[in-house]
Amino acid sequence: MSDRLDDLERRIDALRAGVRKAMRDRDGTTARVLRAELRTAERDWDALVSGEQPKAVPEPPPLVTVREQVHQGLRLLGATAQPRLIVAVSEAFLGGTIRSAQLTSLRRDEERSFRSSPYGRPYYLCAALTDRLSPGRGLLTLSSWPLERRVVGPLSPRVDFLTCAIAVASQESEDERAARLLGRMARNIPGASSGALGPPHPERVIEAARAELAVHAERDTRDRAELARRAAAQLDAAARLFGAATLSTIKKEYVT
Repeated sequence: MSDRLDDLERRIDALRAGVRKAMRDRDGTTARVLRAELRTAERDWDALVSGEQPKAVPEPPPLVTVREQVHQGLRLLGATAQPRLIVAVSEAFLGGTIRSAQLTSLRRDEERSFRSSPYGRPYYLCAALTDRLSPGRGLLTLSSWPLERRVVGPLSPRVDFLTCAIAVASQESEDERAARLLGRMARNIPGASSGALGPPHPERVIEAARAELAVHAERDTRDRAELARRAAAQLDAAARLFGAATLSTIKKEYVT
């Protein structure tokens, strides 16, 4: 029991330090996750010192915050994505434990952190920018990506979906959730499903997605380049990551 108490006490100390750091960074989402884990660890500690013998307690999982899980999911996908897709990818390929509801306030927390300490983090989870240079509803992206990848033109949702489908099909996983996710995505890509029962063949999905992507890529690249030029000229650093709050905050139309 002594070894288990020592392990729990070290974990409790680490979690408390993590909560303090998250509060200093004004990272409310991470702080809430860490506090929940801290309460669980403290309950386990109380059970041990009171003489109770809880069921075999598994080793605590690596401390991966909601923020980092979203970051990992977006990096795997390689394109702007909606929370439900990020959650599905995190579960299927990365052992993630996040839920869509946990992402609701994440972007706001990221923006507050950036405004209080600009570029204080290696990356930020931010909003995709629409053709109005406002934040795209429910679209998350990474600050470390070029601006051209963080804006969305008329064809961008389809291009990003196809890009994500290729990324999902390129991953290897024995998890049934991975097969179900690929099957759902394949149903929305002409030629990706053979019509037979069972999950689609990944190579078939990749081939079909690339074929359609070739049709849209050139136009989407031009649209995104123009939007990126406008955003760079009209928005300050925070708005380039999180979008202009209202149309009144955007300068007059950029003239090339």
